[in-house]
Amino acid sequence: MTTPTIHLYKNDLPDGLVFKDAIAVDSEAMGLDPKRDRLCVVQLSGGDGVCHLVQIAQGQNEAPNLKRLMEDPKIVKIFHFARFDVMILKHALGIRTNPVFCTKIASKLARTYTDRHGYKDVCRELAHVEISKEQQSSDWGHATLSEEQLLYAATDVLYLHEVRERLMEMLAREGRTQLAQSCFDFLHTRTDLDLAGWAETDIFAHK
Repeated sequence: MTTPTIHLYKNDLPDGLVFKDAIAVDSEAMGLDPKRDRLCVVQLSGGDGVCHLVQIAQGQNEAPNLKRLMEDPKIVKIFHFARFDVMILKHALGIRTNPVFCTKIASKLARTYTDRHGYKDVCRELAHVEISKEQQSSDWGHATLSEEQLLYAATDVLYLHEVRERLMEMLAREGRTQLAQSCFDFLHTRTDLDLAGWAETDIFAHK
């Protein structure tokens, strides 16, 4: 597994940090309910083996440089399970991330021969790398993150560019590129529904 270069920042990205046309993004929180569990860390990578980690303080509700980047229409934001990250960034920091590519959605549309669509699974098959999820449930709200947590956070964005490229090829081959894009475009409506109380309700269902 590649050893990343990790830069850790407090509260926001620094001024003058430049990314190209796509960035990999993930987030860590105290749990999976954005109305209860606070956002703790946002990690980003330009696909160059460098990871930028931003620690979000308790009670913080804005990060201007991060917001500017995440809302830049010229830069695609690559997530795995974008539904959660888009939702918590919106709820915690008022960020409406756009445009988005979700490798989990893309995997479900392209890799229909399997039901294994977790980040670890797609990395194993498409990036040929084994990753550890051991630190996933650790305390991300601690003021000082451990070396293991920093490496885990970096690993979660390190391979997303490569996975995206492979999935884009598969989607194109299977004629599902536009279907995937329509799903990505729907994510803000989906997360608005989540935050408004319809997270567990299929509003398209007959019943």
